Amino acid sequence: MTQTNNRFFDELGRLMNDAAGAAQGMKREVDSVIRNQAEKILNDLDIVKREEFEAVKDMARLAREENEALKARIAALEAKLGGAAGGAPGAGSADG
Repeated sequence: MTQTNNRFFDELGRLMNDAAGAAQGMKREVDSVIRNQAEKILNDLDIVKREEFEAVKDMARLAREENEALKARIAALEAKLGGAAGGAPGAGSADG
């Protein structure tokens, strides 16, 4: 009887082990399907990737810096022209 019980428990253990392996395989398959569906949905929504977002963010930062530099340059040129125009007679206004 002891031999029969051991064999029964061995078979039961093997069955449980196989079931756990099958469950792991099924879990991997479900995870894969869910991940693929999520990627498909995100692609359909046309959501940008992190790398693309960071690249555009850097481009915007550089454009802002360039804009500020150009504003300063324009202000300096206008000040220079304003000083030169103020010294010339009649050049300061367009009244008539």
